[in-house]
Amino acid sequence: MLAHREALPEGEPLGDVLCVHGYPETSYMWRHVLPACAAAGWRAFAPDLPGFGDSPVAPPHTWQRAVEAIEAFRTDLGLAPVVLVAHDWGGLIGLRWACDHPEAVRALVISDTGFFADGRWHGLAKEMQTEGKGEELMANMSREGLAGLLRGVSRGMDDAAIDEYWKSFATPERRQGHLELYRSGDFSELAPYMGPPPRLAALGVPALVLWGEDDAFAPLAGAKRFAQQIPGARLEVVPGTGHFVYADAPDETPAAITRFLGELS
Repeated sequence: MLAHREALPEGEPLGDVLCVHGYPETSYMWRHVLPACAAAGWRAFAPDLPGFGDSPVAPPHTWQRAVEAIEAFRTDLGLAPVVLVAHDWGGLIGLRWACDHPEAVRALVISDTGFFADGRWHGLAKEMQTEGKGEELMANMSREGLAGLLRGVSRGMDDAAIDEYWKSFATPERRQGHLELYRSGDFSELAPYMGPPPRLAALGVPALVLWGEDDAFAPLAGAKRFAQQIPGARLEVVPGTGHFVYADAPDETPAAITRFLGELS
């Protein structure tokens, strides 16, 4: 069972929200979103992916195994059709899960990620995917190094966040899992999901595309592509934020999500 955080409303819930974190974050990234969802009347859950945060190591830590772990988490908790909120690697994992389990999806919130067969990895990802270079990167990673990387691209990475995310680097087995995840990330595997029609579009559910304006890892062009691909999807761009939009905008992002949830009630 994956470790997770949750927030529950008072009274009968309006539905379930499932938040899937990105890299190198954990469920801690949703610390502002979960209580906001609960205050709006929804049950909200956020697992730590296998090998991240407080979840156990469960090799191999591949893309497909992460998708399977999300489905096991959902069924173990008996969640109703969920509003999926996904960021970064959580998008690659969560959107693949959604397409594979359309009956389990009520709506989508997609942030700073990709789900395109012609996608391309950024430089750090390519380094992790390269034999030898990835091992060296993981072996030399320190808490201070992780803090420098994250704070260099996000103003919201305080000491508490760094401490939480550093858990995922605590052992050689966890660090190896990072490499396994990135090395399993072959975008060509998404070809069957591209349609026509694209399987995200075929879900036929409401969608909010919530994006950092200045994302250097998943540029805004991807957000616009999602919005065009999914009928009726609404695009909201958060000014002055980057890839880690939930850390950069801890007030604006939960507000955008709860407005969206209000439209589903």
